Amino acid sequence: MIEVVSIKFKNRGKSYFFSPNGLQLKNGDKLIVETSKGMEIADCVRGNHNVMDESVVQPLRPVLRVATKDDLRIAQLNVEREKEAFEICQQKIVEHGLDMKLVDVECNFEGTKTMFFFTSDGRVDFRELVKDLASIFRNRIELRQIGVRDEAKMIGGIGICGRPYCCSQFLDDFQPVSTKMAKIQSLSLNPAKISGSCGRLMCCLRYEQEAYESLVKNVPKQGAFVETKDGFGTAVQVNLLRQTIKVKLDSDSDNELRTYKTNEFCTVPGGRPKDGEAPVSTFKYVPEEDEQEAEPELKWEPVYSSFGEEAQDETDDRPVESRSSRRRRSRKPRQNKEHTEAKTAAKPKADASKEKPDPSKVAKAQRKPQRAKTVKVEAKVQNPESAKQMHKEKVHKEKPAAKEQVHAENAAHKEKTEGAPRRNKRWNHYRGKGKSKGAAQNKPSQQ
Repeated sequence: MIEVVSIKFKNRGKSYFFSPNGLQLKNGDKLIVETSKGMEIADCVRGNHNVMDESVVQPLRPVLRVATKDDLRIAQLNVEREKEAFEICQQKIVEHGLDMKLVDVECNFEGTKTMFFFTSDGRVDFRELVKDLASIFRNRIELRQIGVRDEAKMIGGIGICGRPYCCSQFLDDFQPVSTKMAKIQSLSLNPAKISGSCGRLMCCLRYEQEAYESLVKNVPKQGAFVETKDGFGTAVQVNLLRQTIKVKLDSDSDNELRTYKTNEFCTVPGGRPKDGEAPVSTFKYVPEEDEQEAEPELKWEPVYSSFGEEAQDETDDRPVESRSSRRRRSRKPRQNKEHTEAKTAAKPKADASKEKPDPSKVAKAQRKPQRAKTVKVEAKVQNPESAKQMHKEKVHKEKPAAKEQVHAENAAHKEKTEGAPRRNKRWNHYRGKGKSKGAAQNKPSQQ
């Protein structure tokens, strides 16, 4: 990589690479550079940047300095001298009767050389003109014949597109342009419409030539015999940019035209067959990559709120959930059997002996009387009547014993709590104390 700066002379035409010579330059600076013809003043169009070694033509000439006030004053004097030299040269051309058109005059920065550019249809003998100009300006005189394209490049102007000429803006060199390019691009072959101010074909015809050449390969020529998916016909109109053609099928009427894409037709080799011969079918329809099966449209099912009306948020595309569905979604998700088993296995089993009993449950158990448990006697009796009689006797025997035990417990509890202040059962329950315990605590002491 090499560090260079890009400059232009008189801010037109081709840009050249120069070595910055250790200077930090920026766009728009006026520079004094060293050329093969001596020192020249130029415009910087791009500051310091790196380029590949292959893109630089050696030797790379340096930038001498940034133009000072004295350099700019000398450049302004040279511009005035160019105007004066232009008028004098035109007078001398008329005096010598030469068939030439003067285009431009350039004076070098040092003032030792003056160049005259002219155009002419043929060769011109300008030896006497050079002698006269040398005796007037007292420096080296050079006359150079140029073409009409170079003339437009030097003079500049506005094209039919409304923009400045490409040749005076950015084109480095002129490339050949032919009428075949205009024909491929389906442009009018009228010379007045496809020619520039220089009288030659416009340079912009070449810009899109490669793209049109690649598009022409996919479509047939106008009037070609083609085979489509609907039958045989003749190509009437071709659209290169859209890659479509209009075909008049042999089976349709004269005024009916159909439009086909590039994958919906093919050109029949050999053209239209002779009368009485059937054309050979070689077309195979191949769908494009973009032509895919349409996906089924998703049907939107509205969600109704708890009031029975369809609800939808204006800012959100999703339907509004009802209150019941929101409540169901807030619940904990169901856990499968494997998850619950793994969770219970991970928890350590608490030792039953170390657990402390709940005092409220203990008090409730003490307060609740224990009833006699009946013992079931299993007896295999074949006669159902005798089994019913045995059941009655069993009940009559157990029932009095259970009643007597309950009465005895109630009497003992009454004697124990006699004389104590009465408390609300609910108050004792919330304090975590049983009835008997609360009564015993509130019983007045007898001394």
